[in-house]
Amino acid sequence: MKAVILAAGEGTRLRILALIAEAELTVSDLTEILRQSQPRISRHLRLLAEAGLVERFREGSWAFFRLAERAGGAEVARTLIARIDPADPVIGRDRERLAGVRAARAEAAQAYFRAHAAEWDRIRKLHVADAAVEAAVRAALADKPFRSLLDLGTGTGRMLELLGAEIERGLGIDLSIDMLLIARARLDRAGLRHCSVRQGDIYDLAMPRDAFDVVVVHQVLHFLDDGARAIREAARVLRPGGRLLVVDFAPHDFEFLRQEHAHLRLGFAAEAVAQWMTAAGLEMVRQENLAEPGSEGEIAVSLWLARDPRIAFAETAREVA
Repeated sequence: MKAVILAAGEGTRLRILALIAEAELTVSDLTEILRQSQPRISRHLRLLAEAGLVERFREGSWAFFRLAERAGGAEVARTLIARIDPADPVIGRDRERLAGVRAARAEAAQAYFRAHAAEWDRIRKLHVADAAVEAAVRAALADKPFRSLLDLGTGTGRMLELLGAEIERGLGIDLSIDMLLIARARLDRAGLRHCSVRQGDIYDLAMPRDAFDVVVVHQVLHFLDDGARAIREAARVLRPGGRLLVVDFAPHDFEFLRQEHAHLRLGFAAEAVAQWMTAAGLEMVRQENLAEPGSEGEIAVSLWLARDPRIAFAETAREVA
């Protein structure tokens, strides 16, 4: 504990802790905000990481830093941050520069959207309206509150934004750095500091078993060559009684999506995903197809919900006892 306090007790390191409590930042971001050299910032971050006060994770050639979430160092960091005087002029200037970094991220995200708007709009017009799908997602998870959410293939971070106000911790995983850029800007705009995103492999998640109450796989399976493997990995990180929600296209014949947008699968039969969930040790709870009433030519969207049955066994044992 002494080493932790020593690591956090230096002025620049306290400023760094205050900043990354607000947002995930790179060395370059912190160099721009604090107006200090990259080697010096890197040294401060290394000391903070060694003390367990911050966490580091890579995205391609970039490395992001975030306030530690584990007990011990995380508790010390939050206690120290709470004692910082918000009226301190140095802290105020840091926050002004942080706002500039966030604004630059948001502009980069908007530039990406502008460049790809026509493609996104063309695909959206083919399937059920986003609002109807999101209402179904909320309804599927409404029967029981949950504290932690993992969004696999998070894309723009929309699922984290949709459900973020109802949870204590949210994490989005995606391989695309472009998508993560957009997701971070979205979460910043929504003020969801308890939600974060990072680069990762949906087939090999760098997290332990029993880590999340809910895992969402929204419009991702059709990009994958091994959906069953992705479902197994998602099931692995569910807590006992946790739920896995999958949303994807029902079978369709829009071949251009395969040729122009890298869709490996043209939708999924209801029984196919259900079988993958069952084979992963989960218990099917719900399956439904969403389609616009009276619409023609649109792609139906399917929803599958399954749960980890381990808590059910425990409850049964208690009832028998």
